[in-house]
Amino acid sequence: MLKFGAITIDTSHPKSFCKKLAEGERGRYVAVFNDGFRGEDEVNAFAGFNNLKVCSSVEELADIVDIGLVHSCNWDKHLSYVAPFIERNKPVFIDKPLVGNLKDARKLVELVNAGAKILGSSALRYCYEVQNVHATLQEHNAKILHVNVSVGTNEYDYAIHAYEMICALLKDRPVDARYMGTASIDGHACDSYFFNFACGATAVINNVTPKHTNFHTTILTDVRAADACFTVEASKLYEAMLIEVCNELEGKENLLAPIADQLIPIKAALACKASKLAGGKTVALDDPCLEEISFDGYAFEAGYSAGAAKSYLNP
Repeated sequence: MLKFGAITIDTSHPKSFCKKLAEGERGRYVAVFNDGFRGEDEVNAFAGFNNLKVCSSVEELADIVDIGLVHSCNWDKHLSYVAPFIERNKPVFIDKPLVGNLKDARKLVELVNAGAKILGSSALRYCYEVQNVHATLQEHNAKILHVNVSVGTNEYDYAIHAYEMICALLKDRPVDARYMGTASIDGHACDSYFFNFACGATAVINNVTPKHTNFHTTILTDVRAADACFTVEASKLYEAMLIEVCNELEGKENLLAPIADQLIPIKAALACKASKLAGGKTVALDDPCLEEISFDGYAFEAGYSAGAAKSYLNP
């Protein structure tokens, strides 16, 4: 059975992933290392509920697991956790979003090109709904013309799910991005962004903050029977991704995307931010201005930790 290790328990994902793995026989979380914002009370509770070893360092955890999963809510810290796994020739999974700027993105590519096994990113890329769309497109020999996705909660940590899913649906990269405007009603703000893809398709992301959504998605194709409209089934979301991770670790065929594909949604998000800052100017994904754009992981961590409930005190 595969041995998973949690590196911080900042987000809800370690708890959710742990429960989902426990429903099958392919893998289990066996250890946890935490230097995030959650206290010893939550770490010890999580470890106690799931019979995990509490490690004093990432190195100690890396020694006893088959894969480490980085769950820090601060993406600017993500790269600091991978070295012990690279040194031990072990894979590491970086939870979404991988990084928040192009400098760190290039570092990830360098590590992978040098032989590191770095997995990760959003579960939306592998969800059953995306897999079903691909099967339908193949059945009808259809092509996607346009995708519309609604997402919420915040501008990056959660919105990256939508960027990931659109790129996975189209199996392509956006050429450019454009901020279309913001609607504000009763404390809710909806930012809308438009994308042109290399294949000729278009897409729109509607990001409503602070509302949480389950990724309401509409897909228009060149064959009416292949059109689709769905809301992602949250209860099966992590299952679909963890199956692919286990397949990879067991040397089986899988759907996991290479690092280059995983970084495209990050560039798209940076281009959207650049376009909004420029008042709606269309920004190409290869525009040099993206070097100056970033999402601040430390600022996000401060806000996220301040509002986080002690959710790990319960099973």
